[in-house]
Amino acid sequence: MPQIFPFRSGACFCLLAVTYSSIFANDRPNILLFTADDLHAESLGVYGGLPADLTPHLNAFAAEGMRFNKAHVNAAICAPCRAIIATGRYSHRSGAMGFMPAREDVPDIVTTFRSGGYLTGILGKVGHSTPKSSMTWDYLFDQKDLGNGRSPELYFQRSKTFLERCRAEGKPFYFMVNSHDPHRPYCNPDKLMQGAAMPSRVYSADDVDVPGFLPDLPGVRSELAMYLNSTRRLDDTFGKVMRALQESGMSDNTLVVFMSDNGIAVPFAKCNTWFHSSRTPFLARWPGQVESASVNDTDFISTVDLFATFLEVSGVAGPDGLDGRSIFSLLQGQTQTGRDFVYTQIDSKAGGDAVPMRAVQNAEFGYIYNPFSDGRHVYRNNNEGRSMAAMQSAAKNDPAIAARIALFRNRVAEEFYDLTSDADCLNNLINSANHAASIKALQDKLVAQMAVTGDPMLPAFQNRTDRKKVDRILAETYGVSAQFKGRKNRQKAN
Repeated sequence: MPQIFPFRSGACFCLLAVTYSSIFANDRPNILLFTADDLHAESLGVYGGLPADLTPHLNAFAAEGMRFNKAHVNAAICAPCRAIIATGRYSHRSGAMGFMPAREDVPDIVTTFRSGGYLTGILGKVGHSTPKSSMTWDYLFDQKDLGNGRSPELYFQRSKTFLERCRAEGKPFYFMVNSHDPHRPYCNPDKLMQGAAMPSRVYSADDVDVPGFLPDLPGVRSELAMYLNSTRRLDDTFGKVMRALQESGMSDNTLVVFMSDNGIAVPFAKCNTWFHSSRTPFLARWPGQVESASVNDTDFISTVDLFATFLEVSGVAGPDGLDGRSIFSLLQGQTQTGRDFVYTQIDSKAGGDAVPMRAVQNAEFGYIYNPFSDGRHVYRNNNEGRSMAAMQSAAKNDPAIAARIALFRNRVAEEFYDLTSDADCLNNLINSANHAASIKALQDKLVAQMAVTGDPMLPAFQNRTDRKKVDRILAETYGVSAQFKGRKNRQKAN
């Protein structure tokens, strides 16, 4: 059967039909998606991060393509985020509402590309990136075969082998490369994880630029110094994979996308719906297609758009029912309507604790609904580390830090932030009369999104002033045991 794929010549865009055995098979565009694990967007020098030379390979890569400044993940936890990449659907539309599989009847990106004549490969994070048992990769190596996911040289060798296979078989590729950096445990040079490599540079507490959503405490700084080490090793790995691609001779015909699966794994970021929870660096390079050193500072894009984008880029016939839209025209410097908002969510986190959150934001404001917040449920996650320990110690004598911890643990049902002046989400304006119209506008946007996607939390929002009804809806959606797990852990959290 002939395969349709895009071919671009000058300003002309047309479609050509060829068979898989054609001598032009290698002309079909390749796709390489590189993901970081738990990377703070503003760690990259091109996003204003300090120290500015922390990510030299990524900084250079950004100069060769396009940087998006309004990119987000739709679920700021590893497994559900990667399920959205794999299915092109929001979590409640695929069934992957946390650390759980997607439904087998939901189409996936790997099966689609294999059917389209592409070789598919993956390095690292295989389980989280493969939400269906029927989703089979042609080539894979996981964490233990990659120096605990932290060996740039092993990523280089495994990438080189896969790319050589693609060239030998005359097939284009969809290649997902997932670093396990800078995921916890962060890189302690004095006690390296087994198999992990030393980063090309190590950092101290004096090098740290503490994010505004965390207090500047010695314990926070010491932990973030090790995070910088892990981030530098991520950059080392990225540089090695780009070297393998360059040496393969296929770089010019490959769309490379770099992003993170969620924000940094510290309190007030990963596993939540605040601004820095879901914001991701998003860099794209495709010589001849994407203008070098270009910046999109206007359009909200998110992970749900990747499947549709890769289909348009490759010309592979895809499934119906995707929730995202292709950003291919944005990559070519064009414009799209309807890119004024982004929707994010959390359902359940590691351990099965149901902590549903729904959020919508635009360039000015962000609104969050937390149906799990009932005055009894205590929120905690496995990303707190030394930073939370330092905060808890300081809170004994600092009422402001104690109040921040109380918000983190107990939340409130609704939050509203002015993101132009408070991107760190420190000042909840939900009761501000001056913002009533903006709050209502975002609530209406969220309701419309929940309705069109069949979100099971829509009835909870509509009955948010009736705690008994909300509890019943949560129990029906997530199960009673998941709903009450956080309450049982209250004493431990305190």
